[in-house]
Amino acid sequence: MHDVLIVKFGGSSIASTDLRKWVEAIEKSTRPLVVVPGGGPFAKLVRQYQTRIGYDNDAAHRMAILGMEQFGHALVSLGTRLRPAATLDAIEAAHEAGAIPVWMPAKLVLRADGIERTWSTTSDSLAAWLARGIEGASLCLIKQIDLPPGSTIEAVSAAGVVDTGFVSLLHPATRVYVAGPSDLPVSGRRLAEGGVPGREVIHEKHGFVEAAQ
Repeated sequence: MHDVLIVKFGGSSIASTDLRKWVEAIEKSTRPLVVVPGGGPFAKLVRQYQTRIGYDNDAAHRMAILGMEQFGHALVSLGTRLRPAATLDAIEAAHEAGAIPVWMPAKLVLRADGIERTWSTTSDSLAAWLARGIEGASLCLIKQIDLPPGSTIEAVSAAGVVDTGFVSLLHPATRVYVAGPSDLPVSGRRLAEGGVPGREVIHEKHGFVEAAQ
């Protein structure tokens, strides 16, 4: 797999009127994509009921990942090129068939080491983890906010735009972009041209800002 773009589709977009427009934009891509679904309201319910029912973080982690798969199946139903894919082999097979794989994370994540099973690891971190496993992959996070110019990955994490586990699972060489509502009108064209929607966020190291390479 070469020049792969991981597109993390925020679960908060479920409530947005732009949901289908983002799906349409994604399906115009001429470069290989992998869509990572957020947990959205499915994972939110897991968190809400954890205290009431009393299940532990391990159970909550598993349930939230299944929530990501629920949203993933919903996305597949909205598109024409989208196909569910649980493994790297399935992702590659979808690319070879001209389809866009929607990652169903349970099979890989639940047997992986090094992924903390707490609420500090959500779908943003899992998207970073997947990008780490695909050589040369870039990562685009679709959010319901527009970031200011010059935003850093560390600042975005500190502000809660991504979860606290994101930075630790992100490979230093992975280029990260964030696309917000203002990027949607041109996202289809950018993807059709092989580009990436949104703006790049950069790594801040040792007191100075350094563009990700």
